[in-house]
Amino acid sequence: MTNELADEQFLAQYDSREYEKPSVAVDLLIFTIEDDELKIFLVERKASPFVGRLSLPGVFVGIHESLEDAVKRGLLDKAGLENIYFEQLYTWGEVDRDPRMRIISVSYLALVPKEELYTCDQLGDIRRHLFSVKDILNEEKDDAIAFDHKKMIQYGRERIKNKVAYTSIAFQFLPEKFTLPDLQKIYEILLDKKLYKANFRKKIKELVSETDEYTTGQMHRPSKIYTRSQKKI
Repeated sequence: MTNELADEQFLAQYDSREYEKPSVAVDLLIFTIEDDELKIFLVERKASPFVGRLSLPGVFVGIHESLEDAVKRGLLDKAGLENIYFEQLYTWGEVDRDPRMRIISVSYLALVPKEELYTCDQLGDIRRHLFSVKDILNEEKDDAIAFDHKKMIQYGRERIKNKVAYTSIAFQFLPEKFTLPDLQKIYEILLDKKLYKANFRKKIKELVSETDEYTTGQMHRPSKIYTRSQKKI
């Protein structure tokens, strides 16, 4: 008997009901920078459990749906967003993390310039969904955020901070054209510390390309406008 035939016979007799099955969800951490601080997209739960509390937007993964397709669906359905950068963050599998049933959640990290968030806002209320990450994490009450989503936000915040040092992740928060002071401000927000101008510009000089454009309509001296170079770190 060939291996293929043996597998075919086994699968014909296999009863998947023999084992309990957890549900799988994806939770979406959508970060942006607005008013010179890191913010995250949260929604108010309209149903139990944790009705009235803030939570990350998320969806259950369909039986014939990939994780990535579920993320794309969740971004569009819950936040009106599509075609944005996201990456898998962590899998949360504590047995009692959801009071309804056994639910394993795969969290995803999305980094979006505020201009893109507002442009893609199909619901017309994006501003009321953006909350200060620092305020959320400094909140002493553990019941302010539903489920284990505060832990997810903390984990996502640390991931961003760590990746700034060795990747070009900071550029995900900027429009196509920007000034070097704009870029430095992004780095300072993500790293949560001030940076020396000369050292910073030396570090990122190969990551940016000059244009022939300058800022206009400002009181101070016009700043040269840059774009992101093709080089990545």
